[in-house]
Amino acid sequence: MNKPLFNSYLAKRSDTQAALATAMGLSLSRLNAKINEANGASFTQTEMAFVIERYNLSGDEACEVFFALKVSKSDT
Repeated sequence: MNKPLFNSYLAKRSDTQAALATAMGLSLSRLNAKINEANGASFTQTEMAFVIERYNLSGDEACEVFFALKVSKSDT
C-alpha cells in the first residue's frame, strides 16, 4: 500500500479518514490498520472497489495505491 499516495487522494478531495471509515462501515482504528497494514490487515477487493469509485481512480492510480512495490536492500 502506498500510504502517502492514498492520503493525497483523501486530501485532494477534502476527505478525512474518519469520513471514509464511516462511509465504508469501518471503525477509524480498523481503517487505519488497513492503511498501515498493521498485523496483516489489508483492504478487501470490495473495499478497494469502494475507494476506487469514491475517488474516481483510474486503473493505474488504483494499482499505485494498493499494490505498491516493496523494495528492500540485501546485505549480500
